[in-house]
Amino acid sequence: MQVSEIDNVKIYNLSAGKSLPDWLTERKKRALLKKNVDLRRRIELIQEFDMPGVSTSLRVSKDGQYIMATGIYKPRVKCYDVNNLSLKFERCLDSEVVTFEILSEDYTKIVFLQCDRYVEFHVGHGRHYRLRVPHFGRDMKYHKPSCDLIVVGASSEVYRLNLELGQFLAPYVTKATEINCCGVNDEHGLLVFGTEGGHVEAWDPRTKTRQGILDCALHCSDADYKNSSVPAITSIKFNGALQLGVGTSTGHVLLYDIRSSKPLLVKDHMNEIPIKCIEFHKQMDYVYSMDANVVKIWDSNTGKQYTNIESSVDFNDLCVIPNTGLSMMAVEDQKMQIHYIPSLGPAPRWCAFLDNLTEEMESSASQTVYDDYKFVTKQELESLGLDHLLGTNLLRAYMHGYFVDVRLYKRAKSIADPFAFEEYKKRKIREKIEQERPSRIKVEDNLPKVNRDLASRLLDNDSNKKKQSSNLLKDDRFKALFENPDFEVDKEADEYRLLNPVLARFDKNKGKSKLEEETMEVQEEEDKDSDRELYESSDDSSDEDRTWRKEIKKQHKIIRNKKQEEIVAEDEDNEKVYEFSKAPKTNNIRSIMQVSKKSLGDRLFKEGSNIVTGTGGNREMKFSMRDKKRSSETHKKMQKHYEERKKIVRRTSYLTKKRLPKM
Repeated sequence: MQVSEIDNVKIYNLSAGKSLPDWLTERKKRALLKKNVDLRRRIELIQEFDMPGVSTSLRVSKDGQYIMATGIYKPRVKCYDVNNLSLKFERCLDSEVVTFEILSEDYTKIVFLQCDRYVEFHVGHGRHYRLRVPHFGRDMKYHKPSCDLIVVGASSEVYRLNLELGQFLAPYVTKATEINCCGVNDEHGLLVFGTEGGHVEAWDPRTKTRQGILDCALHCSDADYKNSSVPAITSIKFNGALQLGVGTSTGHVLLYDIRSSKPLLVKDHMNEIPIKCIEFHKQMDYVYSMDANVVKIWDSNTGKQYTNIESSVDFNDLCVIPNTGLSMMAVEDQKMQIHYIPSLGPAPRWCAFLDNLTEEMESSASQTVYDDYKFVTKQELESLGLDHLLGTNLLRAYMHGYFVDVRLYKRAKSIADPFAFEEYKKRKIREKIEQERPSRIKVEDNLPKVNRDLASRLLDNDSNKKKQSSNLLKDDRFKALFENPDFEVDKEADEYRLLNPVLARFDKNKGKSKLEEETMEVQEEEDKDSDRELYESSDDSSDEDRTWRKEIKKQHKIIRNKKQEEIVAEDEDNEKVYEFSKAPKTNNIRSIMQVSKKSLGDRLFKEGSNIVTGTGGNREMKFSMRDKKRSSETHKKMQKHYEERKKIVRRTSYLTKKRLPKM
């Protein structure tokens, strides 16, 4: 469905959109429907509403249940049943159809005027009879009161075929050389013929005489229109008993009262192409006039345009469903067009769902809030002191609240809260201040929640590595490193301190007091160590190497001190009762408690054993007792070597810088 709005009138083109080829299989059609959104959203109002090549004419049966259409190629006629919105039958013909008429209330009696001078009569089962007229026909109408079939064409004679008698009657002889179109008034049966010379002749079938002539070319050839040729009459249509619409080959539509020889209104399409069809809206004073390019809808009293329907292909015929806003066009294309204008009338009964579709698409159609009323709940009424108005005309109940006049609401609001304006002003000032604050003090923290220090160090690198750091933070492969808490760097781990001594020093300077105290203790011990002087006195090592070694030694000593503290804490917590192999065997509980109160070293020294067996099981622990004062031979040799080196090494502290004399 395609929606267009021309002159503020919405027009829905129901035939717009893509169509599926007939040669596709059902499986491929379903696959295309799943992939293509346009195919799923299309509206196929009537199935197979198309022709192989071109559609030429359209008619609706008098009972409104069937739609007949003709087209090429091959020449054929199609009948559609609107109750099922599908094709009822299709018949092929011998030659192209110029025009056709439905004689019965339904599709059972049809007559076709063909381009090879033949007139064919069809009934429900197929072709009934076929005959030929003397000249090529251009238009055909059925006069119901006399059962005469009127055929006009490239001749001055009007052929009459009486269907009751089954024979030709004496033709009407007109003053024209050729007749292009004809019309029949359903009210009083007057016959009118449009000629090639721009005249309209009216004949009375009761008297079989001419009743009058209208010179339409006279009103289309004056200085205002500046036509170079004499306009011919191309279409005629009656509206009621007295009004007559005439279309010319120059693109003019003239509205006549048959009692006057002058037109009431002249409408120019401004395209200078023949008018093919004229239709009248029964309920509104609107006229449909169609040429090959456009269908214009305009007011029959003033001539003001209401809207128009345009297409990329030429129009051939127009069919308006009576008392509705639906119209159909036969065009120079395979698909016949269907247009729906809701403002001209409702949809027909057989496609009433169009009204619901168009209402949903019109967003402005539903209005939920009144402009002059304010919706309030019952609690708001009580707070405003308007609850005593319940049941009066001042409140309109709606769902779970009420509509109250906006002027009454504003006055009650000002009385109930007289300082509301002051509070509103303060709130606006506060909001204005809050809006200005971020512009003055704005801290952008783009660091992740996990490993913030690592991310900050990556971002603080030099300009050459900045691009790599930003890519590292945005790389999906390292995304979990800055999002998952399991990947958080543990700075208290021993591996971290040994592998990253410089980072540990950086973290120490940030304010970790506990680590700072431990480091200071190690520093004091190193000042007393003679080895430090030996290493620092080496001239070959650089300042960076010395700093690196110092940091590594600090971290090693901190880890060693921590391990010793943990061992001592475990010994204090684990108080168990031991049973020694050489201890006096006794079952006295008091003696066992006395033994357990002594330290482990005293008990081992007293028993003289280095194997302890617990009373709780068969587990054993072996201790090797060593005197701390007794040093090994290797330690003595190393100590002696250090003392000898201290005597040999020459100090550099006495060396001072001397400035060279100026030249």
